[in-house]
Amino acid sequence: MPDAADTRLQRLRARIAELPKSPGVYLLKDRDGVVLYVGKARELRSRVASYFQDSADLLNTRGPRIAHMTTLVEEIDFLECDSEVDALLKENRLIKDIQPHYNEQLKDDKTFPYIEITTGDDFPGVYVTRKPRPRGSKLYGPFLNAAGIREAVNALQKVFKYRTCTLEIRADDEQRRFFRPCLLHAIHQCSAPCADRISPAAYAADIQRLRKLLGSKRSALLRQLRQEMEQAAAAKRYEDAAVLRDRLQAIESLSLSGDPDEHVQPEAFFIDPTAGLEKLQSVLDLPERPRIIEGLDIATLHGEASVGSLVCFIDGKPFKSGYRRFRIKTVAGVDDYAMIREVIARRYKYAAVAEELYPDVILIDGGLGQLHAALNAFEHLRQAIETEGQHAVKPAMVVSLAKREELVYVQARSAPLKLARNNEALRLLQHVRDEAHRFGQHYHHVVRRKQAFDEDVAAGRRPPPRKRPGKTRDTNIVVEHDDSALPPPDDARQA
Repeated sequence: MPDAADTRLQRLRARIAELPKSPGVYLLKDRDGVVLYVGKARELRSRVASYFQDSADLLNTRGPRIAHMTTLVEEIDFLECDSEVDALLKENRLIKDIQPHYNEQLKDDKTFPYIEITTGDDFPGVYVTRKPRPRGSKLYGPFLNAAGIREAVNALQKVFKYRTCTLEIRADDEQRRFFRPCLLHAIHQCSAPCADRISPAAYAADIQRLRKLLGSKRSALLRQLRQEMEQAAAAKRYEDAAVLRDRLQAIESLSLSGDPDEHVQPEAFFIDPTAGLEKLQSVLDLPERPRIIEGLDIATLHGEASVGSLVCFIDGKPFKSGYRRFRIKTVAGVDDYAMIREVIARRYKYAAVAEELYPDVILIDGGLGQLHAALNAFEHLRQAIETEGQHAVKPAMVVSLAKREELVYVQARSAPLKLARNNEALRLLQHVRDEAHRFGQHYHHVVRRKQAFDEDVAAGRRPPPRKRPGKTRDTNIVVEHDDSALPPPDDARQA
């Protein structure tokens, strides 16, 4: 007579047989109907069945946490989705809403940020907010990267000089001319409507230009500014023409990758994502427009503190929940190719057996050698899976992008692609590559600092304290001390 555990398994397997062979999200529940785990699947039936097969070695493949969770499952529910990407996004939303106990990622309860421009004020303000006001504002977003959006708003403020304060400013207030503007006006980052330094019409024109830019009308805005500059120059209003020229140059720098302190932040406004994806489909001869792109990079210093980074873009925008970082475990010394093979084997082992989603495009930071290393890793992964008697899934498209000449190497193509610098597909790939490089370098520096700390502790040395710049406070002014500008000490002068 079967025991209760066997009865439960038979009932769950009967339920699994009813699941569709389509993308979707599955919910594993306990006897009380509480959701234990939320997951996504390319094919719901086979993915959920992998948890309850007799041959499933969940303890070694998924860890003791998931293995224990399967013993508590009494009910299986699912939601069908139109595509794999829709399943990924729905999973993200459900995990945030439900907070299942056995999900470890995506459980932060943050809402997505928006750029908000007030419309009911005489001098509209520009803000980054997670709680948009119910009326009286124009919203842009939502965005996935809050830090990047704040940097972008800061950088764009240097161009359009809008206010970000919460002061109530009325155009009919004649007392404004006696008001002392804040520091942002002194550093030329705000036109100071609070102090009557700009007319309502001129300020409204700047806000309208900003809205054009945020609304993906960059080319129209550039034409307008160029015409206004030429008109100002023809009328011998050279100061106005110089201001318009500077704004033209700043807006054109939106397509450049650089320091947000010097250039406008490229992450949120790098290109029009739709145009970039459509161009990428054409360039790579893909059957449909790609939606998921993952970028991979290796960061190392003479073979020390080697790490791998992986970033995920959905519909041309960063999807931070899909970012991954890897501490290199099996490679000693300087061998980028071997490191790439290790990261690929670790990242895509579940995708290769259809338990996770493969991205539409996988981008490797490097040239032809890095691409061959990646393709070799995928081939080894396929052979290992098929040796175990399973069906292996191959990635749709793997490419690499070399930094020096910006050549795009594509799998199964003998010659690289040389795209124009303003090509939307190239600029999108550059954006993914640069983000992977930034993410990897940050983790590399973290690992190096930890290694140095551990070495000091092992040698019995006291780790040096974190250096903080000295500060002198006087009338709310902070002065950063620069020791390099000081004269040498007396003993040095004597020497």
